[in-house]
Amino acid sequence: MEVRSKKDNSIISSAQLVSICSNKRIKSSQPGIFCLSQDTCTYFTFSAPGHFDKTIFIGNQPSITLYLFPTTINLDEFEIVDSLRLYELDKIQLRKNEKMFVYHAKKSERIQLDKEEVNLATNNTRQIYGKISGLNYIETSESGIGTEIGVRGLSAERSSNLNIRQNGYDISADALGYPDAYYVPPAQSIAVIESVRGAGALQYGTQFGGMINYRLKSCSFAKDSFSIQSSQTVGSNRFLNSFIGMQARKGKFSFYTNFIYKRGDGWKKNSQFNSKNLYFTGTYNLNKKLSFTAEYSHYYYLAQQPGGLTDAMFLDDPSQSIRSRNWFSVSWNLPSFTVNYVPNSNLEFSSKFFGLIANRKALGFLGNITRVDPLTEREMLLDNYLNIGNETKVVKRYTFNKNTNILVAGIRYFKGNTEKKQGLANDGSGPSFAYNNPSLLEGSDYLFPSTNSALFVENVLYFTKKLSLIAGARGEHISTNAEGYYRIINTDLAGNILTDETILEQKQNDRQFLLFSAGLSYEFSPNFQVFTNFSQNYRAINFNDLRITNSNFRVDPNLTDETGYNADIGIRGMWKELIGYDVSLFYLKYNNRIGFSLKSDPQLFNTYRYRSNISESRNIGLEALLQVNILKLFSLSKPQTSLLGFINTSFVDGRYINSQEVAFQNKKVEFIPNFIARTGITFRKNNFSASYQFNYTSEQFTDATNSTFSSNAISGIIPSYWVSDVSVSYSYKLLKGQFSIQNLLNQVYFNKRAVGYPGPGIIPAPPRTAYFTLSITL
Repeated sequence: MEVRSKKDNSIISSAQLVSICSNKRIKSSQPGIFCLSQDTCTYFTFSAPGHFDKTIFIGNQPSITLYLFPTTINLDEFEIVDSLRLYELDKIQLRKNEKMFVYHAKKSERIQLDKEEVNLATNNTRQIYGKISGLNYIETSESGIGTEIGVRGLSAERSSNLNIRQNGYDISADALGYPDAYYVPPAQSIAVIESVRGAGALQYGTQFGGMINYRLKSCSFAKDSFSIQSSQTVGSNRFLNSFIGMQARKGKFSFYTNFIYKRGDGWKKNSQFNSKNLYFTGTYNLNKKLSFTAEYSHYYYLAQQPGGLTDAMFLDDPSQSIRSRNWFSVSWNLPSFTVNYVPNSNLEFSSKFFGLIANRKALGFLGNITRVDPLTEREMLLDNYLNIGNETKVVKRYTFNKNTNILVAGIRYFKGNTEKKQGLANDGSGPSFAYNNPSLLEGSDYLFPSTNSALFVENVLYFTKKLSLIAGARGEHISTNAEGYYRIINTDLAGNILTDETILEQKQNDRQFLLFSAGLSYEFSPNFQVFTNFSQNYRAINFNDLRITNSNFRVDPNLTDETGYNADIGIRGMWKELIGYDVSLFYLKYNNRIGFSLKSDPQLFNTYRYRSNISESRNIGLEALLQVNILKLFSLSKPQTSLLGFINTSFVDGRYINSQEVAFQNKKVEFIPNFIARTGITFRKNNFSASYQFNYTSEQFTDATNSTFSSNAISGIIPSYWVSDVSVSYSYKLLKGQFSIQNLLNQVYFNKRAVGYPGPGIIPAPPRTAYFTLSITL
């Protein structure tokens, strides 16, 4: 008798046979082959790892081939198009295992953008991330060319407290050396946003906030086909967004590509902008097991920055600008190449090679907003980034205690190089990014090479069908280096140079550490789960922050790395497809949190933010999301009609504890709104859709001393604010039209006090703006 797998007809060499009559194990004559001539029993049980057991009656059959079904089967990737899903609630948490990641027992969210009624052309953060509880964001422009988000009381500045990824690989300037995300893919390119909080996030990095992964669109065709889509948006302040996308499949090759052009004058004087995005992904399936994917992303934008305002100026007229010579430019190039190999249903292998060739340029007058621009030489900051890296992962499914368990392991190597310069540029008003003295800059000229290697493993072990444990570890080696010079130039009141000193500097900082995580999950049913987890976290400092010359901002030269942990406990699920819920408590601990305090310079007669290791801190919070299918709940549902609502809230209390400084003890941690609430409702009927969303954020401080005011507006209270948005759309055959109004009731508010670009000072949020989009798909 032969025992074969139903999956690929191969002989199962590890098959075992037990006689039901005698309960004795029968040895195989050859791997996967059994001889039953000497056994009088007619009932036998066959078993094999990764396959379902099978008991059969043999009788007098002289020869038989038995097929066992595998417990898991890997299918080719495809998209199920179901129009009815638009009328049902979102199951927002990520699946336990997808795209080589394990999300088991972790606080996670999954936002599928084609199911959300939002304005994608403007990357409206409030709407796009509306169902991610506890998320705080910064709004400085109606253009949507930058996304700045933070979670659990962590600063939203350029999303630097999150590991930001695109299709599973890093896209920030330097994930550990300089984690600021100057580039975020435009919403029109994104298929799904995956969010995982800090606890248990060892697979993709050590950041306290966790990970945001943008899964971009790819070819959705299962057979040979071709499609093209065009979307044009016009709006307030001469806003224009032009999108064109194409996808095709031919035989073993498929691709998706798009191009986006965006421009506008901005709602304030001196705030014009334009940007260009190009994205391409192509996949070649050599066979059913092996595939290769190549990707390339290009992003460029140029924006004039109107500068910040003092508190008095904001109250007088938030639309005014007293800076006309400030500019900011970003150029980002992201190539990647991925090898995916799936030899069988229980084993997956993926190796991603990725790189970054990019720069960012800032040009203008950075003096306090209380000073008038002297119209002299401008200051220019130039960063060049050249990075390369690889992440290789293996996912193994294995049987233990009659349950299928998951082991994921991987290695990472990253090499980055940041070139950072600061000096004087021309005294003009346009975006002319060139130094006056490139061979000897007035500020500084540095190279910051860094390397990072890591080894990680996580294992999901099922004790029963319902109770499971996930445990993991991550070992890291980080090396950050600095080599260059900075100048100290002292002048008299007339501007004459008194002293000019050039200081050469070379530093190296190597460290190794090991982090652990563990989590438990109990599934009462497929729609009701209780989970808890704990994960250690780490955030490395970087040298490049130390050498920026800015009268509004200084850094402690003895800054040290941050350590700590995240812990979660929560419940989530769905009741009768009518009510979805996700409620959790978290505790985030920093042992030596880096924060901002307010200090005074007696020589320059100004105040500035001082960045240092403040003290220990702890953030305690509640995050909750409730979704309701309103019509179904009250038995009012009709075909192709729905009314879906959600309420999303978070309560966070962050405090400095065990501080050596009385000024910090028990003070609130900066950039933490105690209460955030978002609620929305979406109505759909056939081809018509309309949605409304309301957002409220309570007040927050901007420094560890909890100062309420500073004359130069770089510190102080960010008052509470609320804002609402509305959007309607209608589809007819190949066409779709959408009209949206952001900040519907024209609220005046701000959520950023900048120490440098795009300020310094208060950066007001956009007022009411309106947009219309027309799309066609062929």
